[in-house]
Amino acid sequence: MSGLLKISGGRVIDPAHGIDQNPMDLWILDGKVISPPDSLDVKPDRTIDARGFVVMPGGVDVHCHVSGAKVDASRFLRPEERRLELGRSRPDRGILSSGTLGSCPTSALTGYLYSGMGYTSVNDAAIAPSGAFLAHHELAETPLVDRSFLTLAGNHRYLMETLMRGESQSKVESFVRWLVWRTGSLGIKVVNPGGIENWKQCRPRISDIDDRVSHFGITPRMILESLCMAAQQIGLPHAVHLHGQNLGLPGNFNTTLKTLESIAGLPVHLAHVQFHSYGGDPDDPASLSASVELLVDHINNHPEVTVDVGQVLFGPTTIMTADGATAQYLSGLTRGKLLAEHVELETGCGVMPIEYKDTNLVHAVQWATGLEWFLRTDNPWQTALSTDHPNGASFTAYPELIALLVDSNYRRECLSRLPEAVRERTGLRDTTREMSLSEIAIITRAAPARMLGLKNKGHLGPGADGDVTIYQPSTDIRQMFSIPRWVIKSGEIVVDDTEIRAVPAGVTSRFDQPELDHGELESIERWWNENATCNWSFATIGEKLRSTLNPVPSRIHIEKKDVGTAEAKS
Repeated sequence: MSGLLKISGGRVIDPAHGIDQNPMDLWILDGKVISPPDSLDVKPDRTIDARGFVVMPGGVDVHCHVSGAKVDASRFLRPEERRLELGRSRPDRGILSSGTLGSCPTSALTGYLYSGMGYTSVNDAAIAPSGAFLAHHELAETPLVDRSFLTLAGNHRYLMETLMRGESQSKVESFVRWLVWRTGSLGIKVVNPGGIENWKQCRPRISDIDDRVSHFGITPRMILESLCMAAQQIGLPHAVHLHGQNLGLPGNFNTTLKTLESIAGLPVHLAHVQFHSYGGDPDDPASLSASVELLVDHINNHPEVTVDVGQVLFGPTTIMTADGATAQYLSGLTRGKLLAEHVELETGCGVMPIEYKDTNLVHAVQWATGLEWFLRTDNPWQTALSTDHPNGASFTAYPELIALLVDSNYRRECLSRLPEAVRERTGLRDTTREMSLSEIAIITRAAPARMLGLKNKGHLGPGADGDVTIYQPSTDIRQMFSIPRWVIKSGEIVVDDTEIRAVPAGVTSRFDQPELDHGELESIERWWNENATCNWSFATIGEKLRSTLNPVPSRIHIEKKDVGTAEAKS
């Protein structure tokens, strides 16, 4: 147990409870936030003097890629990045800065880097079902942060065969419950629904939600609607996490808007929305422009929809995606090296190096498009900060992104150095908004935790996990958010006076549900035995591993405020 900790006299920013108060005391007992003791005679085991500092909940990353086969493939593809980790001081002897350390650091270093920025929870947004066992073991080796992941579902052959036969929606619900249970995940990720299956069959690209998936005769619309309804009915903690058609292509905002309209009223989380918000001619990659306004209008009028931005920042990184079709398309444009995989019965993926250059007009438009999303969305509770690590940039670049959102002068300075045409192809130059520290706390902490259904994360009310970050205010926003003064994880001080002093293991969370009964499993097991190449007994992560995971209750059992309420916006 971590004992009684008092954080005294800081400026506490806790948007989930409408708090921005200075000074204010915070108390943590045995890893949980508690109400202030009634007696003034209570003596804490330790007191942190936070006068003059900013106190926030620990950061929560709703969308990153830090485990599983795709990450391992990128490490295999880019061994030169390991050199960036050699010769550094031991992580437990000092904090690691958020400079460039490669796009795919080792599992251990990933935990150190997140904690060194004040993050205490991360969610890997795309794990293939067959890779779940590996992902759990890699996440267990990622210290200092709590973890979760989402299971890929949108191109699973069992699902497509079920829809092709016109079977009941209850069959789809049983499939989703089984998939999440067998992999020990928090929910499901849908990537280019049906489009990956066409790519694996070497068939034409699916570019519209009403195109037909070869062999199955179903459409992306059918796949997405059935999965969104299933997730809602089951009560998954996190809504369907969607990566739609035509990612990265000029003109794809039309597809994105049509997709959102097709599932209006159903909760959905739109992943790396920047990559889905382009105008231009689909046949001319160089024509790329920002087309954010209509999509933002839709989000502003649909509180059931949330997004993470997937911000592009300049520099070298690695693209890794379950959308193998898009990865192949990009490799053709850049003539870069590509590692592509077909995953049996489930999905496909692609991994390739890339460098975003501020002299490249297309890359500059992508940079400006992401910033427009942050600055044009009315309700920050619907938006989460992300770079789709490492696709848009490494998560270590989050302080740079925060500086761009908080400081309009710095943003204009950066914009002035980009190709002139970017000012005509985007609306960023007309956007003067500057985010407050409270809004930054929403998009980096409170909103991502709420989106993931993690009721004990992202806030500082009684019962919350004792995950706290304490920053030294500075006019240099990048410096402020790069090197926190203290980081507390589950009540334990892990960063003390800017140095990592403790390395707790953290926990991995999964959706809390009972095992399916035999009737629900019978048809799935029969299909598995007829189609899969491994025995049914290997289809799940196993009870021994499952017993070590932290259960997260159903969304329907979580007190969830409407993101459009005045209280949520305060």
